[in-house]
Amino acid sequence: MEKRRMMAKRIVIIGGGSGGYVSAIRLSRHGNEVVLIEKDRLGGTCLNRGCIPTKALYGSAETLHAARNGGSFGIHFDGTINIDPSGIQERKNEVVGSLVSGVAQLLKANGVRVVNGEARILDGSVLAADEVLNYDELIIATGSVPAVPPIEGIELEGVVTSDELLGFEEIPAELIIIGGGVIGMELAGIMNEFGSKVTVLEAMPAILPMVDSEIVRRLTPILKRSGIEVITSAVVNCICVSDGRLSVTYSTKKGEETRSSDKVLLSVGRRPNTCGLGLDEAGIAYDRKGIITDDNFETSVKGIYAIGDVNGRVLLAHAASAQAEYVAELISGNEASIGKIIPSCVFMFPEIAQAGETEDQLKASGTEYTVSKFQFGANGKALAMGQGEGVIKVLGDRGGKLLGVHIMGPHASDLIHEAVLLMENGQGVEASRRMIHAHPTLSEALHEAVMGLAGDAVHMMPQKRRI
Repeated sequence: MEKRRMMAKRIVIIGGGSGGYVSAIRLSRHGNEVVLIEKDRLGGTCLNRGCIPTKALYGSAETLHAARNGGSFGIHFDGTINIDPSGIQERKNEVVGSLVSGVAQLLKANGVRVVNGEARILDGSVLAADEVLNYDELIIATGSVPAVPPIEGIELEGVVTSDELLGFEEIPAELIIIGGGVIGMELAGIMNEFGSKVTVLEAMPAILPMVDSEIVRRLTPILKRSGIEVITSAVVNCICVSDGRLSVTYSTKKGEETRSSDKVLLSVGRRPNTCGLGLDEAGIAYDRKGIITDDNFETSVKGIYAIGDVNGRVLLAHAASAQAEYVAELISGNEASIGKIIPSCVFMFPEIAQAGETEDQLKASGTEYTVSKFQFGANGKALAMGQGEGVIKVLGDRGGKLLGVHIMGPHASDLIHEAVLLMENGQGVEASRRMIHAHPTLSEALHEAVMGLAGDAVHMMPQKRRI
């Protein structure tokens, strides 16, 4: 990366989440004077109400899942397995607290000044905590908040968003989740492991609309066996209280139906967090998706940038961090680059991860492609772990380059990154052929799936050579 010397700038950043604090640290290390404004806790949604607390709960659910399936390993638990909600929450809070503290220490060590308070953009300055902060460049990194659908009864007690559900004090016996996206399905899996009877109501014809449809089809019977009921093409009409419980009325092709539960989770997506920033007065263009930016993440006002969820491009913490690094280098006068392949993960039982195009997208665009699939049931490490259920699906072009990789199975969220590296460098079969994968590992399954594009996978049944 080329680095140039230039005069230090005064940078103000609004929002201390994955985009804000990463850009603050990088900019400070390049010699800029940086002020970071955060109205809540450092770390933003991901660290406090999203990725990390969810994965901490997932860790507890995963432990419970393993204990319940210990018999297949020859390990039997006598007596009842007790779930301690307060203990689960205590562990989650310790994990979050440790990471929030770490972010604060990093900012301090890098000389970033942190201002606690709400921010409002003025003409060439920002008002925060009764202080006017002038800047040379401004970065807006205020993230997103849960979207609240216009459904009658959402104000009732017991109707919550993911923010509130993550802090549960007791496990609801029955839980209805409105929305079958990533957040809804992750929490469905977690609460199901904790003992809730979970019903998911999804307005679209299928859950997880961003996931390859074949992976979703393979996931559906697994969810059913686990006890999670998924009802698609279900439009929720209203929520009311009946006999002391919440009743959700929804419409399907079969007509109108009603389900009752102890809690109702609203999980229909997120919207950009722009409230109170003064975008109109500042002349910053935006639409319902978020603040409008160019290819350099600069807004309609020169010198003001918007990164992460607030620009509505990719609502993922790691995308925000990547944009933060890019903008920090750009502002500091250095050559800036950013990856094109952004992996996404769904932490369920089993995990799902993907990168690149889905088969549905390739079909829609008319792109020629080949498909290779390798079952985890043929991988020694997966079987030894007792997690042989799942598949790796690889899509490639006629020359053997990878177009998309979709994984459902153990440690999918870790395995996907080898695929990202190959795709980011325009590689595929030949690069994988030269890579020696340790044995026995799960990564061998990805290698076999990639080699299957050429009909060269040793541990697949003989097939016609493709590439």
